[in-house]
Amino acid sequence: MDVIIWHNPRCSKSRETLALLEDEGHEVEERLYLVDMPTKNEILDVLDKTGLKPSQLIRRKEALFKEMGLAGADEDALLIAMVEHPKLIERPIVLAEDKAAIGRPPEAVLDIL
Repeated sequence: MDVIIWHNPRCSKSRETLALLEDEGHEVEERLYLVDMPTKNEILDVLDKTGLKPSQLIRRKEALFKEMGLAGADEDALLIAMVEHPKLIERPIVLAEDKAAIGRPPEAVLDIL
């Protein structure tokens, strides 16, 4: 099974999730999503696989969220904000086959494996 993590090595939850996956014996492809930015279609795919809306995938506590005045934004505007500023995407995201999960808590990703 291919397992991909949208990873930010500076994030403790991202590091914990990666370690958990490796401890479970999975070979994990790390995608540094702040460098290798996901496309709009890739984010839409994650939303589809998780059943979430953009408002549930965006990091509301991120300073950039407040700076951009996104508190009252609609779902389309939030999606575009995440495409343009991947720092706003909740992390980490783990993809496995036709499923995806957010690693908050890290153990949440085990349900898709």
